[in-house]
Formats: sequence, C-alpha cells, structure tokens
Amino acid sequence: MTADAAMSDLGSGLAGLTTAEAGRRQAIIGPNAVRTHRANAGMVLAHQFSSPILVLLIVTAVLSAFLGDAGNTVVIGAILLVSVFLGFASEFRAERAAEALHSRVSHQVVAYRDGAKSLIPVVDLVPGDIVLLTLGAIIPADIRLISSQDLMCDESILTGESLPVTKDAAAIADAGGVARGAGCVFMGTVISAGSCTGLVIATGARAEFGRIATELGTRHPPTEFQKGLGRFSFLLMQVAIGLTSLIFVANLLLARPLIDALLFSLAIAVGITPQLLPAVVSTCLAAGTRTLARHRVLVKRLICIEDLGDMDVLVTDKTGTLTEGRITFKRAIPVQGGAGQDVMDLGLLATEGAYGDTAGPVGRNSLDAALWQSKDTAFDASRYERLDVIPFDHHRRMVSVLVRDNGGPSSIITKGAPEDVIRICAGVPAGADAVVQAQFDSGSRVVAVASRPAPGSSRITVDDERDLQLAGFLVFQDRTKETAKASLKALGELGISVKIATGDNAAVSEKVCADLGLVSGGTLTGETIDVLSDVELTAAVRDASIFARVSPEQKARIVRLLRADGRAVGFLGDGVNDALALHQADVGISVETATDVAKDAADVVLMDKDLGVLAEGVMEGRRIFANTIKYVLMGTSSNFGNMFSAAVASAVLDFLPMLPGQILLNNLLYDTGQLAIPGDRVDSEQLHAPAHWNIGFIRRFMLVFGSVSSLFDFATFAIMLGIFHAAPGEFRAGWFMESIATQTLIIFVIRTRRVPFLRSRSSLGLLAAAFGVVAAGVWLPLSPIAAELGFDPLPAPFFLALVAMLVGYLAVVELAKSAFFARVAPTVPVARGRGAGHHVHRRAALFSVPARKRRLRRTP
Repeated sequence: MTADAAMSDLGSGLAGLTTAEAGRRQAIIGPNAVRTHRANAGMVLAHQFSSPILVLLIVTAVLSAFLGDAGNTVVIGAILLVSVFLGFASEFRAERAAEALHSRVSHQVVAYRDGAKSLIPVVDLVPGDIVLLTLGAIIPADIRLISSQDLMCDESILTGESLPVTKDAAAIADAGGVARGAGCVFMGTVISAGSCTGLVIATGARAEFGRIATELGTRHPPTEFQKGLGRFSFLLMQVAIGLTSLIFVANLLLARPLIDALLFSLAIAVGITPQLLPAVVSTCLAAGTRTLARHRVLVKRLICIEDLGDMDVLVTDKTGTLTEGRITFKRAIPVQGGAGQDVMDLGLLATEGAYGDTAGPVGRNSLDAALWQSKDTAFDASRYERLDVIPFDHHRRMVSVLVRDNGGPSSIITKGAPEDVIRICAGVPAGADAVVQAQFDSGSRVVAVASRPAPGSSRITVDDERDLQLAGFLVFQDRTKETAKASLKALGELGISVKIATGDNAAVSEKVCADLGLVSGGTLTGETIDVLSDVELTAAVRDASIFARVSPEQKARIVRLLRADGRAVGFLGDGVNDALALHQADVGISVETATDVAKDAADVVLMDKDLGVLAEGVMEGRRIFANTIKYVLMGTSSNFGNMFSAAVASAVLDFLPMLPGQILLNNLLYDTGQLAIPGDRVDSEQLHAPAHWNIGFIRRFMLVFGSVSSLFDFATFAIMLGIFHAAPGEFRAGWFMESIATQTLIIFVIRTRRVPFLRSRSSLGLLAAAFGVVAAGVWLPLSPIAAELGFDPLPAPFFLALVAMLVGYLAVVELAKSAFFARVAPTVPVARGRGAGHHVHRRAALFSVPARKRRLRRTP
C-alpha cells in the first residue's frame, strides 16, 4: 500500500487519532508491551520450591513422617517453612524494588493525538497512531513511513547486520519481511541518521521485534555474575553427590538401617549447600538500589548494578562531566578587517532556533544560547526574514541559513566547526588558521562564521555551501569542573580507564585533560577513524584517550570495538548524538537533564552530571560482588568441613554424630545469620578492580579451609569421647555448639584479607547477627526443648574447652589465610561476551507494563 492507503485502511490520517479512539483500540488489542514488571508473589513463591535444596528438604521431611519420626518431621518441617519464608521475603523485596525502578522510568514518544503533537508513553501506542522520530530514537512499534529525511536505521537487533539500512517512504511492491521493508521501520531498531514521520501498523507481540522477544521468553540471558553462580552450583553438586554417596554406602556397610542412612545422607547434601545464596544475592541487589538512590543514581534494572561494578572503561563527553557545562561567550574575532559585532550578528542569524527577542536566549544548543545571552541590545532580529535553513548534522558540522534583511537581497550565512567552514570559503586570510589554533590551545571553543550574497534565492541546498567569505570567529569558554580532578582520580583508583569522545577540537580536549591531570594515551580524530579498518581501530582504541571531532556513528563504533576487545564499557552521554553509543555500551549512562532520546537509551540515570557520583555507583556494584563472594567462601569452606567431618564420624562411630534434623537446624541458623552480609563493609582494596568468578580459587579455598574446620571438628570429637566420655546425646550437643560457633565466627576472618577487628571492622549488623546465631546455637542444647531436638545436657568444663577451641580455631584460620593469599596468583581478566539475546531483553525492557498482558494474536 501507499502511505495514504495504509492510513485509510487503519482509519487514521495525518492528524492522528483522537484520545477516545486510541483508548478504544487499546482496550481491544492491549498495550504496546512485550514484558510485565509487576512483582508476582505467586511466581516468587513457586521459585522457592524449584530449588533442589528445598526439594531435598521436602523428601527428607516426608520420609521422616512416613517412618513415624515425629521429632525429625517437626524440625525439618519448621526448617522448610523458615527457609521458604526467608527466601521468599528477600526475593520478593528485590522484585518490588525492580518494579519500583520500572515505574519511575517512563519511555515516551511524540505522536499526534486530537490533531496536536503530544508526548505519550510508548506502551500506549496503537495501530493508526502517527509518530515523529529523530536521530537516536528507538522505534516504538512497526511503522509505515509517511515521510523521511535522510533516514537510516540500525536493524542489527533483528537481522544481525551491523551496517545501517537506508529507509524511505516509497510504496512497497510486495511483502518481504524485515530484509525488504525499505518503507517501514521496525520496533526495537534505532534511527542512526535522519528523521521521519510514520504510521503505527503493529504493536506489542504483533510487531517483528515483539514476536522475537515473546518467543525468547521473559528470562534474561545470564550475565557473567550469574554464569559464575551456575559454575559454582555445579561444583557444589559434584561435591554433594560424591560426599553423600560415600556416606550412604559407608552407613550401609556398617549395617545401619537403610532409611536412617538415606535421611542422614540427604541431610548432608542439604547441609553442604548454601541454602540462602539466592536470597543473599537478591538482598545485595535491592540494598544496592537503595544506596544508589541516596547518591541520586537511578538504575532502571537491578542487573545494571552488576554492570556498573564490571565496568573497566568509561567513554564520556567532556561537556558537563569534565567541564561545568555552562558555556559563556567570550568575544568575536573578525578576520576581514570588520568589527567583532558584525561577526556576532551573523552568528546570531545562523541558528536553527526561532529568532528571539531581548527577553533571553533562544536556540537549540548551548552555544546558541550563550550567544543570544550576550547579544547587543541594538541587534533587532525582527528586521530579518529567514527563508530557508540547512540544519546542523554531525557529518557537515555546520548550519546554514538563507536570510533577507528588510526585504533586500538574500544572503547565505554559515556557522560551524572552523576547519569545515574554512574549507568552503574563498580567499581565506593567511593568518586565520593561526588565530583558530591559538584559541584552541587556550582551551576555548571556536565557531567560524561565513557568508555570501545569494540574490534571487528562496531555497538552499548543501551544494550552495561554497565560495563563502570568512567573516570571523566566535569564541566560547567552558571552564573545567572543580570536582572533575578528584572524580577522575577516584575512577582511576577503581581501575577504570576514562576516554573522552567529543565533537570538539582535539587541541581543546587535550588542554582540558592536561588541566585535570588526565594522562593522555593519544588522540584520534574522526578523519583518522574513518580510514582505519576495524582491526586497526581496535588496536588504536586500546591506548587512545581522546577521540575528537567524532560523529555519533563513530562514537558507537568505538564503544562496539572496545567491547569486542573484551572490555566492559560504560558510555556517559546526554545528547541526541550520544544515543547510538548508549545503545552499544554494556551500561549506558545518562543524566536527568539529558534529552529524552538519551535517557531512553540509558540503563543508569544520574540525577547530577558528576563523575564522582558515578564512581559511587561502580563501588556499589563491586561491593555486591565482594559480599556475595564472602558468603560463598565462608559457606563452602565451613559447610564442606563440617559435612566431611560428619561423613568420617558416621563411618567410625557406632552412632550418627548428628541427627538429620540437627544438621538441618544447624545449617538454617548459620544461613540466617549470614543474611546480614549484604550490609557489611568492604575493604577499599577489594574495590580497586572488577572481580570475577574463579571456580578454581573457590575449590582451593574450600579444600584448605574446610580441612582446617575438619581438624578442629576431629579435636572436638576426641575431647568429647576421650575426656568427657560423652553419650550420643551429649556428643551431638557438644558438636552442634562447636560447629555453629566455628562456622559462624569464621566470617570475621574470611571477610577481609587484613587482620580482623583491628584493621578491618565489620558492620554492626553482621556483628550482632553472628553473635546472635552463636548464642542461639549454645542455648538450644540447654533449652527446655533440647530433649525433643535430641540433645543431652553437657558438663560445665566442656564450655571452657569450647572457648579454647574457638580461640585456637580462629588463630589457625588467620594464619592459614595469610599463607593462602600469599600464594594466590593474580587473576586473568575474563573476556566478556554478550549475545543477541541479551540485547533483545535489554531493548524489550522499554516495552513493559506493570500488569499481566493479555495474550495477543501475532497477526491482525
């Protein structure tokens, strides 16, 4: 169909739909969404029961009930309920935090409603809406083009092709899918050049992107952190299967009852596994969002915190980050012997914005605004009639206008980057280049102004930008930000390389960086970048620190190649020209004052454009990983040691060293205390570089510190049997106390590589939780319910031995820690790779509603 026929077929027109008609259509077909972000308590609860650990608990409880063991059944049932509650509470809280993040972010699009332009949420679009889209915008639905200007789209999210596709509003001869849809733009793709007006023809799951996102499902592809969790879980599964199999066979060989041996083996399998690891991770992420919110940092998805922590390269513009972002006009420099005021007047006329009055600045960019703020009161804009304009673009780097003064002959006035404007001028004075370079070397921003008569012209094209007479230069100043030097130092201490990508001149960028003490690894200009192949540019961007006079496409290419080289790249930008690079980055970062296109493209929004705030976000991401690893190392080492001790003891004793219910109770108490880990302090050296999962390191840690734990368990066994001649109930009570105390208090040694308590202090919450768990572990065997739990009273001298054992254990662990870390080899950086699925899910998050969607048919 032609565009007119398509509008007629959908009952629409150039004026768009009425609000009432749009509401009626949405009631029939549903929102323009492919995801929901409402926290679902039922789903979170069901997820708890998908855990193999809880399945083992249920099997153990059922077997105990079947055998008539009421005591174990009650204990295991209570442990099961508490485990489910703790996991559910933590994960549901994280889900609510994620829902709140989604609800704070609104993605909007310009559409015609009731005959006027309106900003409406993308999820409210319906077939028949007329929308306006510009550079960097994410296409909000499948759209038939009505008109377009130099339009190109990046459709790699759909086709995998990296080169942008040219689009126009010509009629489509036949259906050909995405590959042949030259007259359509598709949901989820990005405008890489130009602008357009179009008719929405398919939304939600009916769109091409919606179909792919729906088939992909709602589960996000695993990140590097989640992949590490998966490898860790596989390691635990191997250890649990091996250990429980040996225990089961050994108990059968010792002629113990089959069911008792099975229950004990299942309890060991549960005991060796950190049950609340998902809850700890969820709590860490939710706590991270709250901490970042206090620093005025908004993350759109919980997973973005992890991305911030992984970042080791930040690519950013300098305006507003390294400089104040408050551009002021300094002076006009004539080059043809005229007055500076004449140059300034020409500069005022060469603007895309409406000519203003004396009330204040008018213009679409900060340079124009600064110029209009400084204009002479004698300048009268009403004298001039603007007949035509060629807007600024990042390839020409100039704007041209056709202007007539009081009905007189018309003139072309061009304003833009000095090197580009000078190139289209005739008879340029010999000293012009030197004048420009001197201003650049001082750190000033310079704009050239040129003009020529164009009598009889009513329209101009790019071909008319020639044979101009250079009038002079407009000089602007953007002072360096006072806090930038400290912020750059903070990012450097975090192991983050800062690279500047700017449309400004190379000399200006180098001067700003030098003033801030940022050591440059070299400068690449846009012209140089264009002639380099991907292989050559990949090698060049590793060292280069400044990318000057770069276009939006070049920024995106730099980010893409850095990522392909294994770097975790963040991009900070706030303009329309930054949107392409924001989409390409591992984590896109924008600011509250940014353009809507930039904020839509970003994963993280800073309420203040301050690199210091960004450093806080990076540290928070790394704190989360550090605290998660604390739990993992502590759990694997102490759990492995205790369960190995139980396995050996069951093979040599004529009774079980601990009943299944006691093992599970011990594990629950221990795990519950560790829920305070997400709020723990982290030593500064643990934040200096991104950390990654190292399963070999975890395995070695488990074997070394698990062995130390087992040695002290065996010493406890010897004391209980050799000195106190303990009966089974006393033995179990004594080991229960020693076990819960050692595996809980070890956190204070393992949480830091420093000397605990003296050179590294834990949070008060962790301190209280740990000692509270130890107190509960000592109290239970002495409590009124001790008999029901299978414990017998212990003699008083045992407690003196217990204190001595604890002091000795912590001292030996500290010595083992020093020796262990002295021999740890430096970790090799992990190459990152994210497939198409990750980008589809990230893009799909834009099309999300806070309610369950109705199931939509994919074809009209």
